[in-house]
Amino acid sequence: MPFVYMLRCADGSFYVGSTRNLDARMDQHASGKGARYTSTRLPVELVFVEEFANIGDAYAREKQLQGWGRAKRLKLIEQRYEDLPSLAKKNFRKE
Repeated sequence: MPFVYMLRCADGSFYVGSTRNLDARMDQHASGKGARYTSTRLPVELVFVEEFANIGDAYAREKQLQGWGRAKRLKLIEQRYEDLPSLAKKNFRKE
């Protein structure tokens, strides 16, 4: 099954990715071969995982989370779902 995951890097930043094999991908990240971004910020810690029925949905969710700011990602990690809407970007229209 495909997964979306979030890692907390040693510098406190977050990395969001998707994979079909979570265990193998975590091993890659831990060894410094997972991504250029994480390879310079070891060690990393898995802080969030979602499972999907297909890779297309997982990839779409990955892109969504990559567009979120730090505060919103933290609320997701903390499972404070009720706080997420207030952190959404506001669309102001002139009328």
